[in-house]
Amino acid sequence: MAGRNLRQRRLSRATAALSGRKRGAQPKVVALGGGMGLSASLTALRRITGDLTAVVTVADDGGSSGRLREELGVLPPGDLRKALAALCGDDEWGRTWSQVIQHRFESKGDLHEHAVGNLLIVALWEQLGDHVQALDLVGKLLGAHGRVLPMSAVPLELQALVRGHDPGLPEDVSTVRGQATVALTPGEVQSVHVVPADPPAVPEAVAAVLDADWVVLGPGSWFSSVIPHLLVPQLLDALVTTKARKVLSLNLAPQPGETDGFSPQRHLEVLGRHAPKLAMDVVLADEAAVPDRESLADAAQRLGAAVELAPVASPDGVPIHDPELLAAAYDRIFRMHGRIGPWR
Repeated sequence: MAGRNLRQRRLSRATAALSGRKRGAQPKVVALGGGMGLSASLTALRRITGDLTAVVTVADDGGSSGRLREELGVLPPGDLRKALAALCGDDEWGRTWSQVIQHRFESKGDLHEHAVGNLLIVALWEQLGDHVQALDLVGKLLGAHGRVLPMSAVPLELQALVRGHDPGLPEDVSTVRGQATVALTPGEVQSVHVVPADPPAVPEAVAAVLDADWVVLGPGSWFSSVIPHLLVPQLLDALVTTKARKVLSLNLAPQPGETDGFSPQRHLEVLGRHAPKLAMDVVLADEAAVPDRESLADAAQRLGAAVELAPVASPDGVPIHDPELLAAAYDRIFRMHGRIGPWR
């Protein structure tokens, strides 16, 4: 009970600090990821900046997205839809449209489990023939507090090398194909790659990274949502060469299947192996999710980063990020580790 009360007090202080933030001191921020992890970052970041761009993975092959991808040959729209929903405001308009695009049909026919937002995005892609223009139009309709871009212009297949995927052969390394399968794979993921191996980046995504003040990578499914951004050569080059400062936001807990048993520092080591030239400036982690702070600091130092520990988890004990606490943590990092506002 004492711990919960402490977190509630911290949440109140975070909310008060954000409400007193000076208007106009807004950094240009680009957030990379996919799924619920990226949604958590965007929901927090839209509270502290009006200049926000989401760059989203396009390797999903499950559910509604996978069906649309297979039937129509389009980019999987699901993670893009989730990012747009996260950028909707807290007013009645924003809440309504967020619920509408997230709504899934329930039926005994072909529409079962399709999300309204997925169908809307794909319809506009077909009408306009332009991924970016269509997503900008959906964002305008929703009143989104930021822009959503796909990381690549072609749908990608995620493949992983997994040790012990077959429980009967614990030392054998197998290739597991498909993001939905990788996310839940038994065994230990060794590395991931994408097919095609040299996918084209969306030019607007590259430009956003190069023009940013801050880039936020994570939280999210490490091998299926975070690391794939580092497998698009043009996007990785932009992340390596940009003058923006970079935050790596860690998960609150290992993900069953994909990162079972991973320590916080293990996440950093894996990322470093996939992109050895990529340096970070700050590693953000929830203070209650780091049992070995010294080891995490050592792993972060190898990436060129300092560690910032902050209470960012929901006060009710559920392992999800609290938007206000996460926003307060990002705001503090932007002010302490970057330029002092007003930005630019």
